[in-house]
Amino acid sequence: MTVSRALKMKGGQDVHTITPDATIADAVAELGARRIGALVVSSDGSHPDGILSERDIVRELGRQGAEILSRPVSDLMTREVKTCTPGDAANDAIRTMSESRFRHMPVLQDGALVGVISMGDVVKMRLSELQNERDAMEAMIAGHA
Repeated sequence: MTVSRALKMKGGQDVHTITPDATIADAVAELGARRIGALVVSSDGSHPDGILSERDIVRELGRQGAEILSRPVSDLMTREVKTCTPGDAANDAIRTMSESRFRHMPVLQDGALVGVISMGDVVKMRLSELQNERDAMEAMIAGHA
C-alpha cells in the first residue's frame, strides 16, 4: 500500500495552505471552516515552508493565551517538515508520523505539494484492506465447504 493509494481513497488531494504572514486567527478560521487538523504553510502555494497544526495552536494558547491569535503563522509553524512522496509505502509514512508524534505529512512530487496524508487516512485505508482480506477468506472458505 502506497501513499498514492491512501490519497486516492481519501477522495481528494486538495492541499490547504496558508501564507507565513497570515495570522494565527486566520489559521484557526481556515482549520475550522475546512474541518481539518493542519495547514501547510507556503509562500507560493506549492512548496512547504512549514506546517501548522491544531496541536501547535492549542499548545501555545495554553502557554501564552489569546494574544497569540494576532501573531503570524511563521511564529508557531513547524519549520522542519517531514514529507513523503506518492510512491512511498504508507506504512513508512505512518511509522514516521508515529515516531515523531505528528499526524499530518505533506506529500511532495518533484518538490511540489500534491497532497497531505494523515494518520487517520492510513488507518482507514488499512482497515479497508483488512476487511477486503477477511471477505476474500470468508468467500474462499464458503466455496470449499
